[in-house]
Formats: sequence, C-alpha cells, structure tokens
Amino acid sequence: MSTSTAPTDALGATVPVLSFSPVVLSVPGRPVDLQVRVTAPASGTGLPVILLSHGHGPSNNLSSLNGYAPLADFWAARGFAVVQPTHLTSRTLSHLVADAPGAPDFWRSRAEDMTHILDRLDEMERTVPQLAGRIDPTKVAVAGHSLGGFTAALLLGAGLTDPDTGSVVHLGDPRIKAGVLLAAPGRGGEVLNGPMAEQWPIIGAVDFSTMTAPALVVAGDKDDSRHFTDMGPDWHADPYTLAPGPKTLLTLFDAEHGLGGIAGYDAAETTDENPRRVAALGRLTAAYLSDQFHPGTPTWPNACEELTTGPRAVGRVESK
Repeated sequence: MSTSTAPTDALGATVPVLSFSPVVLSVPGRPVDLQVRVTAPASGTGLPVILLSHGHGPSNNLSSLNGYAPLADFWAARGFAVVQPTHLTSRTLSHLVADAPGAPDFWRSRAEDMTHILDRLDEMERTVPQLAGRIDPTKVAVAGHSLGGFTAALLLGAGLTDPDTGSVVHLGDPRIKAGVLLAAPGRGGEVLNGPMAEQWPIIGAVDFSTMTAPALVVAGDKDDSRHFTDMGPDWHADPYTLAPGPKTLLTLFDAEHGLGGIAGYDAAETTDENPRRVAALGRLTAAYLSDQFHPGTPTWPNACEELTTGPRAVGRVESK
C-alpha cells in the first residue's frame, strides 16, 4: 500500500490517499484473473466510486491498473474511491491472452470487467485495508480515456453492432449514474477511413443515440486522430454531439490525445505535456462528478468560472 497527498483546492481540503493493488477477482471464463487497483482517501465515509478504464497506448504498464495516477490520485484526494481494472487489452497481458476469444479488442470483456467489479464491490471493500464501510454503492460513475472512453460509452448506454453477429448489443449498467469520456473515439461510417480503421472496426460500431446517462465529454482541440479519421479533432466530440442530453462538452485548448499527460506522471509518450492542463482537468472532472452526486452545490459552476473563462481559460464548456 502506498500513500500520497495532493494540494488543497476549491473542492475542499484534500486528504492523504491510500492505494492498494492488486485486488484479485476470479471470473469464470476469463482467461486470467481480473486484477484491480483501488485508490481512496485515507478518511471519510459515503465515498462515491469512479470506475476508471484505461486506454491502449504504446507503454507497457500505463494500459493497466498501474496507469492514470495523475487522475486517480487527484480524484481520491478529493473524496472519491477510484477503481482501476487491468483489461484484457493491456500490454501487460498480451503474451497471455493473444489467442483468447475476443482478441485483440476485447470490447465486450472490457465493459463486463466493470460489471464484475460492481457485482463484487462489497468484497473489494472488505479486502482493501481501512476501506470497509466507507463506500456508497449508490453513487457510481465511470471514466475512461481513449479506448477506455469507448468502454465508458457502452456502460453509459451506447449500443454497439456486434461485428460477428450483426446484432445490436447493449452493455449499459444502471448502477452507473454518470460518466466522463476523455478523448474517446467518435462515429464510424464513411469518416472512419484512416489506416487503423480496418484493424479496429469495432471503434466505428458504436451508436451514441442510446447513451442517455449524464456525461462529461472531454476533447482536445488539437487531438487529430488521422490514423482513424480525417474528420479532425471534432471526431472526439461525437459522444457529445451524437448522444442525447444531459451532456456537457469540455474542449481543452491546445490539448492533444494525452490531454496534457493524464496516462502517467512524466510519460514520455505524452505529446502535449502540460501539468497545469492536467490539474485543471482533474479539478473540472471532479467538480462535474461531485455535482452529479450532490446537485445544487456550487462546485461545478465555480470550477467552470475559474478555469474556462477569462484570458487564462484552459478550455470552453457547453451543455445540452
């Protein structure tokens, strides 16, 4: 178990953070056990839960329970219990699951990992030292970056056309009340025309029209994913544009796919490293989710006023 601290901001005084891993869940039919990291504040009760789905990426360990510490630590220090699974797409598992059913995208398994976690949340709570009795299982959100945003969209209600059967699949979980999609992929069809589109056709199979749960969609205005589409950065706003409300779009200025470096501290693969952007994104996402679970508080409007207005704005916000 490790501990860390974070500075105070307008969400309230932060507390030391406890991080425990791995919590190992045996899942029938899964080729390897589901391993999870839990990061939570050292004190407090009634903690909302954020399920955090990692992306793919070139690093060996960031696409696992060991990634996304800049966000997991920030959220936990501000009163959330953050749960991070290692999905079967992780590079840490590639030598074990390359020939497993569902490879290489494991789209169904990624969503089902989160359902298994929610099914056994009480077991996990008892396993992690000092966490028993402190989680509020009625306050659950999902967040995901890149391919993790794809997974989050499915859990929030988006449909998907199974490429093997042609049938529409829905993997939404009603226990998940809100979400944050970070640099998530957008629409398919004719716009999915980049060199990676043929290798990952599942990306274009999502139907956002049924993604009815509240969500904050975060897109960088320099996130131009030419390997999937020539639509430009607007492609990553599709989960907002094509889904019904209530939705909020946060467009980060000058942000590329790494959104300033959320996948890991000082990750060399981050093309737009910007600690201020990462801190602002942590603040805004935490404020948004706090508002979802505690409506009527000024946390979200205050964060927007400070960070998305004036000459030092990190981005802009719109809602529907």
